[in-house]
This record gives sequence, C-alpha cells and structure tokens, in this order.
Amino acid sequence: MATSMIKNHYSAKLSDLDVMMVKNVPSGGNWKNIPESIPSKRLEQIRVGFKNGSGSRSTYYGKLLPNKPAYTISTYFNRPGNGCFIHYAKDQNRLISQREAARLQSFPDNFEFIGSKTSINKQIGNAVPPLLAYQIAKHIDKKGTFVDLFAGAGGLSLGFKWACWEPIVANDIDPVFLKTYAKNIHPNVIVGDIRDKKVFDELVRQASEIRKKHKDKPFYILGGPPCQGFSTAGNKRSREDERNSLFNNYKEIVEALKPDGFVFENVMGMLNLEKGEFFQEIKTSLESVIDSVSIWKISTEEYAIPQRRKRIVLVGKNKVSNPVDPLPKFFDLKDPNAHFISTEDALSDLPPLNQGEDGSEKNYTSEPKNDYQALMRNKMSPSGFLKKLT
Repeated sequence: MATSMIKNHYSAKLSDLDVMMVKNVPSGGNWKNIPESIPSKRLEQIRVGFKNGSGSRSTYYGKLLPNKPAYTISTYFNRPGNGCFIHYAKDQNRLISQREAARLQSFPDNFEFIGSKTSINKQIGNAVPPLLAYQIAKHIDKKGTFVDLFAGAGGLSLGFKWACWEPIVANDIDPVFLKTYAKNIHPNVIVGDIRDKKVFDELVRQASEIRKKHKDKPFYILGGPPCQGFSTAGNKRSREDERNSLFNNYKEIVEALKPDGFVFENVMGMLNLEKGEFFQEIKTSLESVIDSVSIWKISTEEYAIPQRRKRIVLVGKNKVSNPVDPLPKFFDLKDPNAHFISTEDALSDLPPLNQGEDGSEKNYTSEPKNDYQALMRNKMSPSGFLKKLT
C-alpha cells in the first residue's frame, strides 16, 4: 500500500486529569462512569446540574460506540467534557482527531483545513456535511451556478461541486476560513461582514457579472447565518443576539440577485426561539422575495452520514407555486433494522494516535474496508457510494 499523507490527523492534547477520566469511560459511557474519587471541578458542576434536574448531560465525557453513528460534531470536539468525542477504541485513550471529525462530517481526506488548531476545529464543527449538500444539490435542480454566503470552510459548496454545480463567489467574515475555502473549492472569495455596504455591493456586483456568462444555467444562493445565536449550546438565545439579524442580509442578497432559488441551512434551535415566532418571521420574510419556500427537518444519519446531526433546511424556488418535495432518505430512524453508517465504518482504516499526537505523516492501516472509507479516500464517487446503498 502506497504511503499517503493524512492531512489534519491531529488529536488534541489532554491534561493528566482528563486522561484519568477518559480511561474510565467505556464505549457508550459518559461522565457517570468516572469515579467520584477523581477530583474535577467540571465533573462537580455536571453532577450538581444533573441532581438539580437541568438535564442528563448524557454526552459529556462521552465515548463513541463503534457500531453507531457519532453524536453531533461541534466546534468543541477537542474537549472531553463538552460532548461525546472520546475515540471508541479501547487502546486509544484520546479524543477523535480533526481528520476523524472531518470524516464524520463527510469531508474527504484530501480536503485540507488551514489555520490554527482552534480555527480548524471551528471550520469542521460548523460545516454542513458535504454528502448532505450533494444530495440537496441533486434533488433541487439541474446543475447550475451558486454564491455561498457565510461559507466557512465550504461544506455546502463542496457538495454542490460534487454534483457538478459551478461556484461563482463565496463570502465569510473570517479570512482564515476562506483560505481553506479557496484552497479546496475555488479562489474567488470576498472577506468581510455582509452587513458592510461595501462588502454587500461587491458581492452583488461580482455575482451579477459572472452570472451573465451562465444565463442558461440555474442560479442559487447558498448558506445559513452563523448558528450560535439560535443554538441551544449557546449562552444566549434571543432576538437580541446580533447574529440572529443576519437573515435580513441574506434576504437582501436574495432580493438583489433574484436567483432561481436558495438553500438556507441552520440548527433546529431556530424553530423554537421565542416559541417559534422568530422562525415564522424568517420564513415570512424569505417568502416575500421568492415564490415558494420548503422546510425540511433533517437528521443526517438518515442520509448516509455517520453522525447524529439535526438541522433545518429551507429551500426557496422561483417560478414554482408548490414547495419542493422532501429530500429522499436512505435510512429511517423508525426502522429498527436500519444499518446506519457507523463511527467504525467511517474511521477504522485511520492510523491510531496518542493524545496530543499529529499523525499526518502516518499511513492508513489498510485499504478501505467499506464503501464509506472508499468515498473518503476518493476511490469512489458520491454518486457511486449512494447507488450502492440502494
């Protein structure tokens, strides 16, 4: 087997105390398996919260099950006390690596994330899984062109590229995120806050100019505003969070460019903010600038992604009166016999690591053991992978 560089295969360094705790958690276990004799202020806080009825905290200090999809990959997968991120293998007392987190998000191994370790964690945790984006692109329209707003590392864009859509321009406020985007998707990016008139006007200008060259193709706007203002994981969930007003700028871009459609993705927390009134406001606002808006509630494991990640997707389309049909599923959460893509399916060919180790120079432990690993190693196309599932 030829030697390959596995980019971003780095597992976060743990304190001696964290190592002690990680060693006590079995696969599928969590903080409840850690002896009280191990001193930890974080554990004390979790236990007090649990005793007071503020939630089970069932994923905190969680260890992945090899035969199940992972829990949601957040931006904190480098912290054992913030989710279920401990590697499932008995002999690897560590957290999943950045590459492993990226695989659970369905980013292929040749997708290189650029920046500091913290920035890369954010890029991976905040991304839309590319395999989900691919299925959306294939479902909503024939291949076309698109603008990506709040683009991040480019999960949405990568999926649309896989479906033979052509990117026009991308925007994000973070220049490092766009370095990753430019390296892996395409170089035409605009760094800056979409609320800045100069940035807004430049986006509209470039998109309008390039769109003229592709008049015969559908044109879409992709992206969802940063989700922290809606997320239940955030410290502040209210209309006052300034990030929650960014949907107005998204609407203004739609209004200015008059696309054939849009794809707006965000967290489920958007639905119940202010008892649902805020989401209704967003929906009504977007419906004022496009003919039809479909609402999809997505559980990513149903779409062949090895991760339990719930999201809401709004699909807008012009020149149609009826909403777009829901995205077809490959698996059903209600089916007791469904074989979801598991954590082990996704990760078992990657080389083992010690905590704090960078394994980018290590080689795979084997040839791909299944179709998902073949997809991750670019030995199978997304279309070929999904066809085999059917």
